[in-house]
Amino acid sequence: MSNAAITSCGDDALRFDMPERAIRLARARQLQASGDWIEVVPGRRDITVQFNPHIDTPQSARARLSNTMSKALPSEARSMQHVRLPVHFGGDNGPDLAGIAHSLDLSQSDLIAQLTAQPLDVDMLGFTPGFAYMSGLSERLEIPRLSQPRQQVPPGSVGLITGQCGLYALAGPGGWPLIGRTDVSLFDASADDPFKLQPGMQVQLVDADES
Repeated sequence: MSNAAITSCGDDALRFDMPERAIRLARARQLQASGDWIEVVPGRRDITVQFNPHIDTPQSARARLSNTMSKALPSEARSMQHVRLPVHFGGDNGPDLAGIAHSLDLSQSDLIAQLTAQPLDVDMLGFTPGFAYMSGLSERLEIPRLSQPRQQVPPGSVGLITGQCGLYALAGPGGWPLIGRTDVSLFDASADDPFKLQPGMQVQLVDADES
């Protein structure tokens, strides 16, 4: 990677574009494992790293990052963790499912079948702590955000907008239409990494109420 591909973000962070998802997430894990950075944040098309400005200059941090990016990925960095997540769709758990299905001219069961047909990719965390942005759905599922966000969304709720699912690890406000909720805890304060889902994982949604 050339230095020209690395841009500064303030006085203590660097960002570089990496559109290819699998390589981006593997690189992020490699950078996290190195221990060289205060924080490594993979985005939808880039990675941002934060360095300690009391130890590194922007130039030395840029040089170290460029050197790391020139190295081959270790084989273990390419591994992908799969998570199976039972979800209660519709009803009080997913109050917007029926309306979404109607707007798409689908039955609720057909919409659920599309959501559970294949694993979804966790691209990044953000918006609220632990909120997982997941891709892998058809862009033809055109679903806008709510015109009036909810003040409180229960933890474990599954949101849906065009082409994406979102999982709320913690309770809080949210503007995504809600289609279901999982009983699986997505947050464990006692764990070294408190959030169950991380970028690079694949999540298979499963209908918890299917007979």
